This record gives sequence, structure tokens and C-alpha cells, in this order.
Amino acid sequence: MDFNYFLNNLSKITNIEVGGLDAQFKLAPKIRKKYTQDLIESKNPKKAAVLALFYPNEFGKTSFLLTLRATYNGTHSSQISFPGGKYDNLDNSLKNTALRETFEEVGIEVSEKSIFKQMTEVYIPPSNFLVTPFLGYVDFFPNFNKNHEVETVINVSLSDFLDEKSISSTILSTSYAKDMIVPCYKLNNYIVWGATAMMLSEIEELLRKI
Repeated sequence: MDFNYFLNNLSKITNIEVGGLDAQFKLAPKIRKKYTQDLIESKNPKKAAVLALFYPNEFGKTSFLLTLRATYNGTHSSQISFPGGKYDNLDNSLKNTALRETFEEVGIEVSEKSIFKQMTEVYIPPSNFLVTPFLGYVDFFPNFNKNHEVETVINVSLSDFLDEKSISSTILSTSYAKDMIVPCYKLNNYIVWGATAMMLSEIEELLRKI
């Protein structure tokens, strides 16, 4: 998809209703439960935000950013994710959290005015985070400057993402399940599953409507 076409359709994207849990759960593991809002609130989850950042590649085609998390002693070590992180009281809003964390993790300063949509929040049971995804853009190919939290910056072509062949399944083991089959996206030779895949599923449904 040409980036100019993407930009020309931003107002349309902004006004399309998001798919919500139904869209997200198309790429959720079967073991993943649909938690009610009351149950989520009873767990007093930590708030976080991420940014799906769109930009033109060197050929003027639309791309977006994913990151491979660095290896550390934690729940989301070495996983694929959007830039983002935990809400800080100084942020004043989850949107600002997404912007701050994107700058800290990959060195890209995104204007608040460039955030064009808020997506459905995703609850992550293993870490008890409630994550709000935002969609934003810059009109240039970013010069990424990753910090210690990011192992690799992944530039994903939107056309590759929207190719139905990008959806697959894989077998993996986690701290709470062994050898389970999970739906996933295969993007740039990386396996994207779990919460990030659920967010991507809602984004995919949204973008297919333009």
C-alpha cells in the first residue's frame, strides 16, 4: 500500500468502528479466556500503552514497527511487541505513555497530533497488565536508535502483513502451558503471537475496511 494512499485514508480509518474482542480473539490461543471487565478490574491490573507506528519505507510503501524485546529475567523476554510500556503518573495519559516509551525504546519522537486512533485494550494475564494500543504515523522513514530494552527493530511491510499467508500457527511452550498450538503471524521470519498478535488482528480487520 502506497503511503500517500494510507495518509489520504486516515480520516476514514479514524471513523471506522474497531472490532473489539471479537477481532482480537481471532488470533488468541485457545487457552486464553475472555475476561469480563469486572474480573479484570478486580485484579487491579497495571496500566500500559503501546504504539503501532506507520511510516513510508524507502520505496514509499507503508510499513509499521515491531520490536524484538531483549532477553531478560521477565515474562515478556525475547518476545515480539510494539514499542510501549508501563504508565507513569507523569505521563498524564496513556497516549503520552505510548509516545514516551516509543521515544525511549527506539529514539523516534512522535507528535501527539500524529496519533489518529485508539484501539481496544488487551488484558495480559501472566503479567497482569491492561494495555491500550494507539495508532500513529510519521511521514518519513525513521532513523531508529534503540535502547537496551530492544534487541532488534523490525520494519514490517503493510502489504506483507495484509497477505493472508502471514497468518499461521505454531507450537510453543510458556510458563503456564507446554507444547500448545497457538495462532500467529509470521512476519519478517519472526513468530508474532499472544497479546501482540491479538492487537494486530484488530488492526488488520480495521485496515481491510479502507
